[in-house]
Parts: sequence; C-alpha cells; structure tokens
Amino acid sequence: MQKRPGEPSALTPPAPARGSAPVRRARTVGVGRAHAKTILLGEHAVVYGAPALALPVPQLAATASAGWSAPGPHGAGEVSLTMTGSPSRPVATQASDGLRRLAAEFRTAMNISRDVHLEVILDCAIPPGRGLGSSAACARAVVLALADLFGRDLSDQQAFDLVQSAENVAHGRASGVDATAVGARGPLLFQQGRSQELPLGCEGLFIVADSGEVGRTKDAVAVLRAGFQQHPGTQQRFTDRAAHLTGQGARALTAGTLEQLGPLLTQYHHLLHDARLSTPRIDTLVQAALAAGSLGAKITGGGLGGCMLALTPSEQASAVTQQLHAAGAVQTWVLPLKTRTDHSTPRP
Repeated sequence: MQKRPGEPSALTPPAPARGSAPVRRARTVGVGRAHAKTILLGEHAVVYGAPALALPVPQLAATASAGWSAPGPHGAGEVSLTMTGSPSRPVATQASDGLRRLAAEFRTAMNISRDVHLEVILDCAIPPGRGLGSSAACARAVVLALADLFGRDLSDQQAFDLVQSAENVAHGRASGVDATAVGARGPLLFQQGRSQELPLGCEGLFIVADSGEVGRTKDAVAVLRAGFQQHPGTQQRFTDRAAHLTGQGARALTAGTLEQLGPLLTQYHHLLHDARLSTPRIDTLVQAALAAGSLGAKITGGGLGGCMLALTPSEQASAVTQQLHAAGAVQTWVLPLKTRTDHSTPRP
C-alpha cells in the first residue's frame, strides 16, 4: 500500500506527545536485558514484612527487542509478542494480559499519548516455574526495551513499578523482591519495598539444581495462608524465624563466614518443608547435596517444585553436581560468589 504524503511509516518512531518531558532520540528498535535471580533466604516471609536475601543469576538472561510494525487486525495500540529461548516456554503471537498492561502503563508513565502497534521479540533462557524470576526478568527486559525504543531514561523506581505491575498480574500479590533482584548486580537484601546491595566478604559458589517440577507459587502462597489461618500464631512464628535466619545469613555473607551461612540455608529449608512447601524430589536433592559435601542446601523460590540451591566449597563442586544429577536434577548451574569493591546504597 502506498504511503500518503506526510503519513508516518509503520516503522517510523512516533513523535513524543506534546508537553512530554525531554527525551533522547527514539530508535527504530529498542533492546532491554535482565537476568534470573535466586532467593537465598526469606521467601514467603518477605510478603509478611520480613527481609529476603537474593542473588542475581547472570548466566540465565532474558533479552527483549521492541519495535513498531503495521497495525494488526485489532488496530493501533496492539502488542504482539514472540517468545523464544527456553524449550518449555510456548511461542505466543499475542501479548499476555500482563504485557498488555505493562505496555499501557509504560505509555502512561512516560506520557506517550499516541497509540502505536508494538512488536516485541523476547528471548528468555530462564526456565519458567522454577523460582528463578522468569516472569520478572521478562517483564524488566520488555520495560527496558520499550524505554530504549522511545528514548526514555527510566529511574530505578519507575522500572520497579512497571515490572511490579506485571508481577502482580502473574502472581497476585508480589513482594517486589523479584522485580528488584532481576536487575541487581550483587547480593541483595530486600524488605518492605526497600533494597540494599550487600558487599561480599568472601568468594565461593552456589550450585542451583532444577528438580524438573514446575513450581506453583500461587498454590504455595495459598497453602501457607491456609496453615496460618488454621493454626493461630503460626504466621508470627514463621515470620520471626525467617527474619532471624535471613538476618544472620546477610551478616554471614558480608563477613565471609560461609561455614556459618550454610547451616542457615538448611534450617530455612526445614522451615519451608514443615510448612508443606517442599516436595519429595526437592528433599532428595537437598539430601544429596549435603551428603556430597555442601555446607548447606534448601529449596529456592515459591515452592511446590522448582529449584534448590547448595552452598558448596569449590573443591566439592564436581562431586556435588554429579550427586545432584544422580539424584534426579535435570539441569544445574554454578553461581560463583565474587567480591566487588563497590556496592549500592539502599534504594526504594
């Protein structure tokens, strides 16, 4: 079809809305990246105000590219999504409700008044349903791709708010730790909407193992809530115990006392197991890691499946990895701990 004089091409970046804040030059294609995360201590309790300790997993990444294309059958404002990467993640041709909401809220937050058709390609190597922050990483990658596409500089708070809106669609009431951790550079202490990147006092490694079971965060949240309702006082005891272990874990991580950190992980696993959030397969992997020489091991993430992690001396890494695969792990990743000379101040 021939373009009328003065009509923008389908691939031409739209002009910013009148009265909007100054922007960089818009691009024809925007790119955004985020990574996976793993929770060391504090999952579930973080929703009730306790702290959580998380680590980025840079080996597993999500990359999004966003651009304009000709309007589809539903007209302007449509968002198309193609997903590649993880073999267990289906290819989608239309955006999910979470992505539609994300794109709409991005337009509102950035004062972009013109509705345009957006085409997003998302390459995600993070297996979904494993407690590794797949949905948050994908959302952050899309947010950053849209910002790059429209030439907008996002503050940390703006990026967090947008990712969190998608997380609330995906998981219900989300604590915010995933939305923060998928963009963190180092160990992260998160509590009630505020985060602080912690300095590492040591070098070591974690081994993350995929049980092959898809975790069910919403179901796990419901199981925990039902237990709290049936047994008065258990919520406070659970939260207090979790906060104590997480606080000790953060101090051990920054002080470099891995021999103290390891048992805290195992104790937290028992806390989640007693709350019926583990599975026989996860328990088997935890036992295998400990028997092979790990300093501590636990389920990580929402529970009822997903992944476990083991704090392991470097000289035992090979033996632990072999034992985890022999015990049923379908995949493992080694996550080194490396000291850095800089760390961030608390941010909202």
